[in-house]
Amino acid sequence: MSNSIYRKDGTAQGVAKQRLIESLAKPNKRIIYDPYAKKFVLGANIIRLIGHKFSVWLGNKIVPGMHEHLICRTRFIDDFIERSTPIDIEQYVILGAGYDSRAHRLKLPSKLKIFEVDQLEVQERKRSRISDNIPNIENVTYVSIDFNHHSLSEQLLSAGFDRSKPTIYTMEGVSQYIEKETLNLTLKEIAKLNPNSNSKFFISYVNKLIKEDPRVCFGEGYSKPNKAVKFITDSSANVGEPWISFYSAQEIKDLLFQNNFTVIENKTLADLNSKYFTPVGRTIPENYIFKLEHFVIAKNKN
Repeated sequence: MSNSIYRKDGTAQGVAKQRLIESLAKPNKRIIYDPYAKKFVLGANIIRLIGHKFSVWLGNKIVPGMHEHLICRTRFIDDFIERSTPIDIEQYVILGAGYDSRAHRLKLPSKLKIFEVDQLEVQERKRSRISDNIPNIENVTYVSIDFNHHSLSEQLLSAGFDRSKPTIYTMEGVSQYIEKETLNLTLKEIAKLNPNSNSKFFISYVNKLIKEDPRVCFGEGYSKPNKAVKFITDSSANVGEPWISFYSAQEIKDLLFQNNFTVIENKTLADLNSKYFTPVGRTIPENYIFKLEHFVIAKNKN
């Protein structure tokens, strides 16, 4: 199969695939449920035939814990959105939305206006695979952007974004694919967009020790961490989306602080194992813990 089929949406498909796999688990065992993920995954019918248990087992033969990590990240953001939006948030901006389906699968307030921001090619593919009667479609505005070349604030404002309204931003699985200066400029634009509102921000980042000491990014006894890192980074590069930026916790904290945000949470799968997986009888053993990516929640300092 040619790389052109995957170009621009290879990683988006990969994340949607994990949501599809998790959705095949029994209701009392699954961490998240996404009835729309199958629309975005090549070979979805085969995955559905294979089922949850075998698909997870197969994935763990390649990179142990990666499925659980991605599903944990999804659930962590789901909880953040559902906890925040009913209170005082009126706008939701999904940066690098890919095949995100939160606008349609979560129970969100009817007043919430949602902006999905991503590259035009990805958005066109996504919109071609969903129906016009999908839940909450009327609240979604698609904003096309190339983070390396376009102004986020200009694109959002021209799409109807209201600077006076409290906003929640999510940037899931994006920071490792863009230059550090691009991320800094994006955060500066977000700070200008909501200078006085009670806004919140989620960002995930890859630990910079992935290059220096990969063992730190996995649980004790994790088998062949160097091999896992090579497989993940090579796979992303092979679909035209290489990992280029890595951060320390302090670097992210400082970057957010400089742009008017204060970090209130910084978690990994290791921190959330007992919260999400233990209650459904799926506690992840230490030698399967995958924690090279961190999940950060910050709030506007004002």
